[in-house]
Amino acid sequence: METSDNISVCFFDSGIGGLSLLYECVRKLPRVNFTYFADNFNMPYGRLSHSELIAITDGIFSEIAKLNPSAAVVACNTVTAQCIEFLRSKYPFEIIGIQPAIKPAAAIGGNCLVLATPSTVHSQSLKQLSEKYGRGHTNLVACPDLAAYVEKNINNLSKEGVERLLPEFKADSVVLGCTHYVFVKNIIKNYYGCPVFDGIEGTAAHLCGKLGISDHRNSRGQKISFKGGDYAKNREIFNLILRQSGISSQN
Repeated sequence: METSDNISVCFFDSGIGGLSLLYECVRKLPRVNFTYFADNFNMPYGRLSHSELIAITDGIFSEIAKLNPSAAVVACNTVTAQCIEFLRSKYPFEIIGIQPAIKPAAAIGGNCLVLATPSTVHSQSLKQLSEKYGRGHTNLVACPDLAAYVEKNINNLSKEGVERLLPEFKADSVVLGCTHYVFVKNIIKNYYGCPVFDGIEGTAAHLCGKLGISDHRNSRGQKISFKGGDYAKNREIFNLILRQSGISSQN
């Protein structure tokens, strides 16, 4: 299949958080073209009101709509929790959101700690997810400053810097309710001393299912573009993820 004939999928995140999900989808779908939209200069989204989030995301999705994508992925837990229903009601293409992986985490038993932004923690979406899969032992706790710390210090993350922003809690499992947190997953795992879950794999699999393809071939005749926000930074961090995984960087 030639690149010009590839299926097109757009991603949206407040900043660098969705890049880990983008990588997983690139890995699973090497013949799909991806365009990554970000809004680094307005993040953190976790402190914004519902009306502010709707206004911002609607503006960005109006740009996404101009590309006529086969699907769009909301790689931001806050936007998924607060805006996904509005976006789906307005735009004609498939829109997939990311949700915290509460179900597999709660299956371990004991206390399940869900770390997320304030906006996500206070959303009805997360509360309903917790009630459905949390088995009555899910604790939703906001980390007001962690996403901004990761975004600002992505090239200089420290164990001490992350740990001072984490709540003290005795957990048997931890769920990352913000894609920015995935960049410090190992620090969080060591801090709480228990398994840590995120929604990356499940969301990538969901996209494959919606597109009706799951192409794991090694050759990748695809194009990956970055738009909005600090697109040079987003491209740089994504290329770093690729190099660390042994895949050649994208131009």
